[in-house]
Amino acid sequence: MQDTSKQYDAVIDTCKSLFIKKMSDYGSAWRILRLPSLTDQIFIKAQRIRGLQQNDVRKVDEGEVSEFIGIINYSIMALIQLEKGVVEQPDLSTEEATELYTKMAATTKKLMEDKNHDYGEAWRDMRVSSLTDLILQKLLRVKQIEDNKGKTIVSEGIDANYQDMINYAIFAMIHLNADNA
Repeated sequence: MQDTSKQYDAVIDTCKSLFIKKMSDYGSAWRILRLPSLTDQIFIKAQRIRGLQQNDVRKVDEGEVSEFIGIINYSIMALIQLEKGVVEQPDLSTEEATELYTKMAATTKKLMEDKNHDYGEAWRDMRVSSLTDLILQKLLRVKQIEDNKGKTIVSEGIDANYQDMINYAIFAMIHLNADNA
């Protein structure tokens, strides 16, 4: 699992680097987004990935990797929103946002390590397309939970679903990076 930990960290470093650059460009404007808006942004990214996987022709010269990065970053933003709440005006410095990003990524990595131990790295035998489908399934679950005003009877909450989406997207990126190596 040591390779998984290093590969995971490398993907997070790539995503966090882009997050920090976008914070420099835009500030924390994303802090005004309500959870359903973030969920919809993630949904758009996942749908585009699925389209790229199914279509022979691409009309925009961006591949799956940039979309998976978007899923990871929007999901981390959603976890931050869950913890801090939505605001009417941007309120975080780049340093504060980066600290929160790092905290959410670490919590999500711990979940991955625990599940990875129990599942024996089964994700390594999965296809990227299956990971994409699982992300879409999680998104539909989150939308249903949002429609239920955050209430569940026996299921995990929204936060666990965002964490799973992050982990599935990271697994997909590890696969894609291995394919391109």
